[in-house]
Amino acid sequence: MHVALPQQTQHRVESSSEPAWQRKTKAYVSLTKPRVVELLLVTTLPTMMFAVGGAPDPWVALATMIGGALAAGSASAFNCYIDRDIDKLMHRTENRPLVTGEVSPREAFVFASVLGVVAIALLWFGANPLAGLLGIGAIFFYVVIYTMILKRRTAQNIIWGGAAGCFPILIAWAAATGTVEVGAWILFMVVFLWTPPHYWPLSMKYGEDYRNADVPMLGAFAGGRIVSAQVVLYAWATVICSLLLVPASGAGWVYGIGAVLSGGWFIYKSHRLRHLALTQRMTNKSAMSVFHGSIIYLSILFLALALDPFAMRLFQ
Repeated sequence: MHVALPQQTQHRVESSSEPAWQRKTKAYVSLTKPRVVELLLVTTLPTMMFAVGGAPDPWVALATMIGGALAAGSASAFNCYIDRDIDKLMHRTENRPLVTGEVSPREAFVFASVLGVVAIALLWFGANPLAGLLGIGAIFFYVVIYTMILKRRTAQNIIWGGAAGCFPILIAWAAATGTVEVGAWILFMVVFLWTPPHYWPLSMKYGEDYRNADVPMLGAFAGGRIVSAQVVLYAWATVICSLLLVPASGAGWVYGIGAVLSGGWFIYKSHRLRHLALTQRMTNKSAMSVFHGSIIYLSILFLALALDPFAMRLFQ
């Protein structure tokens, strides 16, 4: 498929003063969506620490972190390859390398494939085969189930597509212990339930983009009252699920306090958005406040998860 370059981006590519190799490198890196990768890695090392009750094997941890990052980068690059036709219709994505022409579709496909192979090899041999198989599952779920099947067909796309973002937890637990236990599934469900209230506020800000591309994202087609109500429900479900780790998997007081305090704040932010929607004062700024707040919440939760085993040992 030939993708025409928007005039302004084409001019920017041609007139850039950067060396060609530097532009190309930046283009390949941007295909991996580094901010998404960073967010996924926030959950990986803390999960390994909690799974083993302390510091995991450093080489296994390193292989898991790098392999997980490459797997996420591979899935993102495949996503850019598949969605290049709609990316050119949205302002948010019009500067992606496949739209500007900095990277060709063939180059992007090969790049994504190589990243995926290296990622699975690292997880398989650097950790264990179960981690490798889960890495394959993560890439498959994001590329095939979410990008190719759900994204353009249902407003529930991000709910089920968000499951791909939960796989790093299963991979991390499997890499650290060789199995996937109940604690891993609880944390999996925390991220699964967290994804809609994290992403739907963002989709409200870029609603016009999604409408132009005919992508049925809930935040783009439903009103603020509907979206805010869903955000509140999922925020409550996320926090309640996070607390299950205490009785079901032996999480201690550091995690418990972190989950309660950060969860209470996340719920407050969600209810605040709901109040603004009901009083017709909700704006893109208030929606994005919940988006950014959700990232802070998840970071605090997993920081508490990482510190919890060490605190348990210290105060035994």
